[in-house]
Amino acid sequence: MLTDAPTSPPVAAPPAPMAGSTDREALKLEKRLVRQVSQAIADFGLIADGDKVMVCVSGGKDSYGMLDVLRMLQQRNGNRFELIAVNLDQKQPGFPAQVLPDYLAGLGVPFHIETRDTYSVVKQHVPEGKTMCSLCSRLRRGILYRVADELGCTKIALGHHRDDMLQTFFLNMFFGGKLKGMPPKVQSDRGDHLVIRPLAYVAEDDLTRWAALRNFPIIPCTLCGSQENLQRKQIGQMLRDWQQLYPGRIENMAVALRNLVPSHFMDPRQFDFQGLVANGVADADGDKAFDGEEFPQAIAMPVPR
Repeated sequence: MLTDAPTSPPVAAPPAPMAGSTDREALKLEKRLVRQVSQAIADFGLIADGDKVMVCVSGGKDSYGMLDVLRMLQQRNGNRFELIAVNLDQKQPGFPAQVLPDYLAGLGVPFHIETRDTYSVVKQHVPEGKTMCSLCSRLRRGILYRVADELGCTKIALGHHRDDMLQTFFLNMFFGGKLKGMPPKVQSDRGDHLVIRPLAYVAEDDLTRWAALRNFPIIPCTLCGSQENLQRKQIGQMLRDWQQLYPGRIENMAVALRNLVPSHFMDPRQFDFQGLVANGVADADGDKAFDGEEFPQAIAMPVPR
């Protein structure tokens, strides 16, 4: 169902932060979130005038934060794009079905709740003790694509943040044998939908702080969020350990995802090694062929255990 709050316009101004949160640090955080999301939208062409963006809201801190910031930007940009919040109620036992409708109606945000019992399907087909994310994700994806078509949405916004993207990169490298990340903008397999990730530059810690300041009604995921054997959780812990030992490492790795040098990898599909010959002309980077010499401090840095 598409639901608009009856006493509010379809697009309302973002509510003010919770009482007591208007101090300098809270305002700095808000400005940083808005700036980073704005920059991602500009860098990757995530949202254009006239777009109708389906904002996937799960009840977690990330999707709440994404909706919050997109509403701020929508208001500041003169409502040149539309937003509609969409939640997929997967019929998980104990899921508080009224929390999101009540919250979204209170904001005056157009929203749609799609109810599909994917929980039973996943539990039926995934053996006990195995991770459920892959099947659950495929089922959700297909449903959300259909809903986007029915609602006339041009973009589907997901709440993956910078740390999620780094985790995906390492998951693919460690377990998939490929250097592959999570792009900020991607076509669906059939090419008929565009998925965007406006939080591409946003740190998870900032979203956690924002959720506390805004007092979001967080709904825990009892399907996948409680699985302790997820490889993603292990990678996340690894990154947090690195950041604690070497502050700034996550920021450096996030920058690295935007600074690829195909000639310095080993994939002949991405760089013509066969056709590479000496041309007798000095290269500006020629003296840096042995890249290790550029970062002696990094070489000497012990590997965290």
